[in-house]
Formats: sequence, C-alpha cells, structure tokens
Amino acid sequence: MSGAGTVAYGTRQGRGLLAAVVLGGAIAFLDSTVVNVALPSIGADLDASFAQLQWVVTGYTLTLAAFILIGGSLGDRVGRRRVYVWGIAGFAVTSLLCALAPTADVLVAARLLQGVAGALLTPGSLAVIQASFRPADRGRAIGTWAGVGAVAPALGPPLGGFLAEIDWRLVFLVNLPVAALALLLTARFVPESKDPDAANGLDWLGAGLGVVALGTLTVALVGGGAGEGGEVLAALVPAAAVVAVGSGVGFVWWQRRAADPMVPPSLWANRTFTIANLLTLAVYAALSGLFFFLVLQLQTSLGYRPVVAGAAALPSSVMLLLFSSRAGDLATRTGPRLPLLTGPLVAAVGVALLAFVSPGDSYLLHVLPGVLLFGAGLALLVAPLTTTVLAAAPDRLTGTASGVNNAISRAGGLLAVAALPALVGLGARDYADPEALTAGYRAAMLVCAGLLVAGGLSALALPRRLVDCAPPREPAGSPGPPGPPGPPGPPGPVPVPTSDTTRGLDGRSPP
Repeated sequence: MSGAGTVAYGTRQGRGLLAAVVLGGAIAFLDSTVVNVALPSIGADLDASFAQLQWVVTGYTLTLAAFILIGGSLGDRVGRRRVYVWGIAGFAVTSLLCALAPTADVLVAARLLQGVAGALLTPGSLAVIQASFRPADRGRAIGTWAGVGAVAPALGPPLGGFLAEIDWRLVFLVNLPVAALALLLTARFVPESKDPDAANGLDWLGAGLGVVALGTLTVALVGGGAGEGGEVLAALVPAAAVVAVGSGVGFVWWQRRAADPMVPPSLWANRTFTIANLLTLAVYAALSGLFFFLVLQLQTSLGYRPVVAGAAALPSSVMLLLFSSRAGDLATRTGPRLPLLTGPLVAAVGVALLAFVSPGDSYLLHVLPGVLLFGAGLALLVAPLTTTVLAAAPDRLTGTASGVNNAISRAGGLLAVAALPALVGLGARDYADPEALTAGYRAAMLVCAGLLVAGGLSALALPRRLVDCAPPREPAGSPGPPGPPGPPGPPGPVPVPTSDTTRGLDGRSPP
C-alpha cells in the first residue's frame, strides 16, 4: 500500500481509497435527509409526540455539529484512518440501535449517538483524501468526492419515502451493508496518516468549549425556528444563545493561549483560508435555505407528493456528480478565483428564477430551468471551494481544518433554516397556506440569491493561482496553521411539519 501523500488518482489504490471515503461520507450525508420523509411512519408506529419527532431530526444534527471539531482534531493526533474507521463502525452500530428502537425516546437517544459517530467520519473522509493523494491529484479526487457526496442528501427524500412505505426501520438498516463495504475498502486501500508534530493529548478544555459553543448555538438556532409544538425548545433559546456566545468567546480566548490548541489561530492568518470559509458560510446558508423552501413550496403550493417534491432538485445533484471532478481539476490548474466567482453568480441566477415558481406552474417550464442553472453553479463552485481551503492550510492538520469547515457549513445551514422563516414573515400556520407561503418563499429565495452573489464577489479577494493559496513554508519542527477543511455537510434540521402537505421535508446539504 502506498503511503500518505503518494496515492495516484487513476490507480487501483486511488479508486479503492476514493470508494471507501465516498461510501462512508455518503451515509452521514444521507442520514441528514432520509429520515424526514419517514417521520409520519415513525410517529404512528412508536406513538411519538410532535416534540419527539422534532428531536429525531434535530438530535442527530445537534451532536454532529457539536462534536465535529473534536473529530477532525482527533484524526490529526491519533491517525486519520483510525478515527475514520471508528466513525464508520460507530455509525453502523448506532444505525442498528435506531432500527431496533422500541420507543421514541430510545430512538432519539440513538440518533444523538449517531450524530457523534457522524462527527468522527464526516471530517475524516475528506482529511483522508487530502492526506493520501498526491498534490496534483487532490483537486480531481475532491471533486469526485463532492459530486458523489452531493447526490446522497438529494436522494434522501425519495429513498426515505420508498423505504418508509415498506418499513421505516429500513431507513436505518440500509446503512449497515454500506458501512461494512466502506470498512473493507478502508482496511485494504487507505494508508494511515497523522500530524507528526501534534501533542499526544487532546486540548480537552478547547474541545469542551467548542462542544458547548456549537451545541448551544444549534439549540438556539433550532429553537428559534421551532414554531408550534416546540415551545420547550424555544424557551431555551435565550439561555442557549448566552451560553453559546460566552463559550465561543472562551474558546477563542483559550485557543490563543493554549500550548497546543485544537484549532491553532495561525490558520486564520491565511487570507485565503479565511475568505474561503466566509464564502462557505454564505453559500451553504443559501443552499440550505433553497432546499428547505423549494421542497415546501412544491408540496404546499404546487401540490407535489412528498417523494416527488424531494426528487425535484435531483438534476442539480446529477450535474454535480458529472462535473465536480473536472471543476476541481480546473481549479488546481488555473486557480480558484474564476470558478469561485462565476459559480455562485450562476447559482444565484438559478435561485432567482426559482423565486418566481407559483401555484399552477409546470415543472419542466418553471422549475427545471432554475434547478439546472443552480446545479451548474454548484458544479463550478463546490470542489474548487474545498480545494482552495485545503490548499490554504498545511497538510499536517488536514482533519482539524476539515472539522472547522464542516462546522462553518453547518452553522450556515442552521442559521438559514432557523432564521429565514421569521425574516420573511412566515408564521407557524403559513406553511399550509399556498398564498402566504408563496409570498414568503419568494422573499426567502431572493435572500438566498443575494447570499450567493455576496459569496461570489468575495472571491475577488482570492489569489489568481492555487499555489498562491498555500501557507508559507514552516521552519522544521515549528507548529503551523491547521490543515484543510472538509466540504460542507448536510443541511441543518428543519421543523417537523404537521399537515399532510408539508410532512417529510428537510433543509442541506450540498449537493
């Protein structure tokens, strides 16, 4: 087996390695969207309350977001392949616990544990690519990873609907054979890698502050958009927001003073890394807002069945699958500025077209053109964005930076799904009113288009060549900024609808 940093893209090992990380990352992405359509079946079978169903969705995202920085940092310290294997195995075990859950409370507990396992494997999948492939092949490998990973969340709603019609427990059992194959391929094709200069121990204070900050931020954002039936969670919002701000400030303060911080502050001194992560925040906020509102509009205002509405955006994911690897390779050869400028702008045009989808419109004439333009913009954008962030950080801290980027993408998604409904004036009952929803939907789509434009314009501050994104060479033995980030993950949780016209919706992830 080739060592870290030496694997070639087109070789047998390169294909096996890529298959291993794509499969592992796909089940984590898929579980962020596949469960929502099964919620009515889960509620009927387990006699679950509305609040319990909400936590089936949000519990997974809560622990995933809270522990993702630890997952990335742990991989750098004890071995990226080792932590990735822990994550896949843990995900399989917790998926089995979900499938066997006899009550709703047990299912919620299993979903919380499943999110912890997802926090180990999600940053690890990209970190393995960055640490294992030759530098010249990383852009193409990341593009392939991003394209396939984008299809997984988009397949969630139609796949969840199909499996739920048979038995909702299959939604979780389907993870087991995929996880088993990923483990076999990882053992065969993935070399071990880690940061040789990392301390043996984890920065436990930093880890704890990061978990509290991200966890309470998630509670505040989810609670703020909980609406009817989520009174208890909504009541926690003020306290959660205060704790999130306080622990976030404490985290930054400690990272600047710790001898071996979990997220070295020097990483943010790289202008490219900072700008690319701000672009990530804007793009994934827009992405999550789009998928949440579009699926809702198609069901409530245009009368689509949940499974059909969930499949409406699949063409954008297909475009990502077909063209992401080429876009990543293009960014490696020509530089990131052009794709990161044009990609968000093209996607913004697609979102602006979708903003005018109204009751009575046809899919082919009014929905598909916007979906295709949006997909074209994402295909230009997603892989070059990830490649740029990776190039801006040293290889030795790949997992740490992957966790940072994943956390930022999830924060953007959570913020959009939680804040946009209130921002555009949608109340809890407006989701079932086509006229009220259409007005709010249109305003939300225009906000998402504006976020994409702002993100694209920020790319003008990036260097023209990818090689200029890299951090300066460090003196031997000196601790440097953390490594690259991972692509954005699945979108944040959404309120669980109560009417037949709005059930089974999800907010996410990138295609």
